[in-house]
Amino acid sequence: MSILLLRERIATVLPSALLPLLAAALLLPFGRAAEFGVLLCFIAGSLGFLRGTLAWPVCADVRLFVLLWLCYTAAAALSAFDAVNPSKSWGTVLAALRFLPLGIYALCAVSAPRSQQRLRDGVGAIVAIWLLDAWVQALTGWSLGGAPEAERLSGLFGADNLKLGPVLATLSPFLLLAVRERWGRRGLALAFAFVFLPVLLAGSRASWFALALVALVLLWREIRKPLRFAAALGVLGLVIAAAVAAAWSSSDAFQARMQRTLQALEGTPGELDFALAGRAQIWQTATAMIAAHPLNGVGVRGFRYAYADYALPGDTFVQRDGTGAAHAHQWVLEVLSETGMLGLALWLAGIAAAIRAWRRANVVQRNAALAPGLALVAMAFPLNTHLAFYSAWWGLLFWWLIALYCAALAIKSPAEMSDA
Repeated sequence: MSILLLRERIATVLPSALLPLLAAALLLPFGRAAEFGVLLCFIAGSLGFLRGTLAWPVCADVRLFVLLWLCYTAAAALSAFDAVNPSKSWGTVLAALRFLPLGIYALCAVSAPRSQQRLRDGVGAIVAIWLLDAWVQALTGWSLGGAPEAERLSGLFGADNLKLGPVLATLSPFLLLAVRERWGRRGLALAFAFVFLPVLLAGSRASWFALALVALVLLWREIRKPLRFAAALGVLGLVIAAAVAAAWSSSDAFQARMQRTLQALEGTPGELDFALAGRAQIWQTATAMIAAHPLNGVGVRGFRYAYADYALPGDTFVQRDGTGAAHAHQWVLEVLSETGMLGLALWLAGIAAAIRAWRRANVVQRNAALAPGLALVAMAFPLNTHLAFYSAWWGLLFWWLIALYCAALAIKSPAEMSDA
């Protein structure tokens, strides 16, 4: 009897319809295993429609998601016709089909403010588990994912999969907003400190920037007055500087990472490229690709196969088999080099549609969409470096967030639902 009661309480807190969506997030540290979450969404959605427990979303609800998906997929498809590696490009286009059932399921399963809140809290709890593991690794050198990498905290993701920093920074809004709602500003400050040190020690400079962006948005949301915001920003800067100094003195790995970063201040091209982990070479090659294929690029996911043809002599990323760097490490350059101006135009159209939907949303919808929306901003802010958005793993996280964002903007307020 007690087991049944426990199951009922769990179902009350976390409805089963949310489990497939949470599974995709929970499995992120295990690479392509996160695809199992997408498969679960497809299976759960199919069974729900057949049994009548899920209602197909109306056209107005699904329109934004389908539009964004078309922009992303059409950019890839237009690039594939004369791609340097047609099988890779067309395979990427076909793989994008799996995001459609993911988005439709999200629109059906997370159709009310309460379910959106539970999903946000569930993702926040998953992020908290990763953070606890990362803190243990920082303090003891041990983690469920093994020992840390030489210069970076790796946590549950493991030393051979250095994505802890990018994922923590990207998904941090879910945890921070859940804590803010439950424990107020003091809870938010403590939660940020809880997130900050693992992201700092994870050593990804793009993640530092992404988390700083999240902090700025949430700080402005709390204050909304320029002078007070400037003062709070100064205090936050001092606290962060103290934390960086403490990490510098206590962690040899972090010290090595910072010394590499500071070499950019030397000003020479060689020092700048070293500080950027060779990305200056990659960006130069990407620029050459864009100049040679301005209309539709070299083909989606064709960057590595075209790299050697556009790299300068002595480029360290050129391999003996004729391939090169896997992607452009910056999404604007990735889209331009692989899908050309046509692809970038489609991406910008999609971004404009997503922003317009936010501006037209009501207060209930905006509150629900804030966590995935801010995560998307942190993930894809153009003045940063990025993982590949057309890759299987990062692309999956990208579309999982888009699905949650579109579902949040499609929910009905209690008043609207009662009038329907």
